[in-house]
Parts: sequence; structure tokens; C-alpha cells
Amino acid sequence: MTGADITPLGDAALVVRSPLARELLADLTARPLSGVREAVPALDVLTVLYDPLTTSAEDLGAGLTARLADLQPARAGDASTHVLPVTFGGPDLAWCAAHAGLSVTDFVRAMCEANLTVAFLGFTPGFAFLTGLPKPLRMPRLDAPRERVPAGSVALGGPWAGVYPRETPGGWRIVGRTEAVLFNLQRPEPLLWRAGDRVRFEVQR
Repeated sequence: MTGADITPLGDAALVVRSPLARELLADLTARPLSGVREAVPALDVLTVLYDPLTTSAEDLGAGLTARLADLQPARAGDASTHVLPVTFGGPDLAWCAAHAGLSVTDFVRAMCEANLTVAFLGFTPGFAFLTGLPKPLRMPRLDAPRERVPAGSVALGGPWAGVYPRETPGGWRIVGRTEAVLFNLQRPEPLLWRAGDRVRFEVQR
């Protein structure tokens, strides 16, 4: 099975649109294809950058199609579930609740009831793009990003939820904070989560 749409992007990249994009990334990481320099994930999309002196778009496209044909969707049992205690009360919480047409209490309850999934990792080490937000909780990004977003900030941006692993600039709307450590090089597994893992928020007691 593939159901994939593979199209060129410039003269050194292919864009793969497939429900198996996440599985393809894992496969390419474990078994790199010749000429592939980097694979950049998005939701159901994988952009594969390659060296045109080593392979061609046609050969690489054929290789990717063959890989996709052998892949199966990841099983739910392969994923971990992470429950993150959150202190709700970020600077945008009231605004987000009003935008959703909810009281702050109901907004927090809806946040905690959302079953989220790590779609992919990026932006900064440990940052996960969490998909699965109900439509009312999907918030427009700030018109002007903040220069400093504190580590542990729980935020909403477009269809995504996320947690900032460290202080960075950011344009998502902050609704809370967690003490969870998302990235630590001292741990055997530095990243808290992997693509496909399930995530829920709960009110910090």
C-alpha cells in the first residue's frame, strides 16, 4: 500500500505526501537510501532532500515508492502515553478561552480531555508538534512573536499544541506551564517522546 503523492521540490528534494510519512521517516532513519541528505517531517508530509550528484529524482522516487509499499501503519501499542501536569494560567489563557467561546474552567477541562498525538519533532530539541486538538481549541498565532517564551510553556498555535523545552522566541499562545523535562542529554533517552506517542494534559495538583 502507498497512496502516496511524490512530487519534486526544486532540483534536490522530493515531497512525499502520505499517511505513512511518519513511518517512512522512521524507515529512512533506520535504513538510509543512497543520496538522501535529510528528511524533514510535517503532518502526513515528508520532504526528502538529496544529493543530485549521487541519485536522481526518478531513482529516489522509485526507492521511496518501494519503501512505502512495504510499510504498515504504526500500531497503537508501539506508542507511549505521556500525562503532563500543567499549571494553567499563561498570559493568553483568558484570551484563548474567550476565542473558543468557553469559560476558563471549561477551556482547561477541554484541554485536559484532548487526546493528543506527537505528529513530529522539530523547531528545537524536544519540541513536539502535538496534533488532535478539537477545532474550538485551535488558536491563531500571535501577530508578533514574543522574543522570550519561558521553558515549560504550554502553548497553542494553529492546529497544534506544544510545550517549549527551553526558553526561545515563539509566536504561539501560552496557556500554562509544566515542569516536565522534555530534553535532557544526561538521560539514556534524551527526548521525552517520539512521533506517534500519545499525550494528555492534566491540572497540576
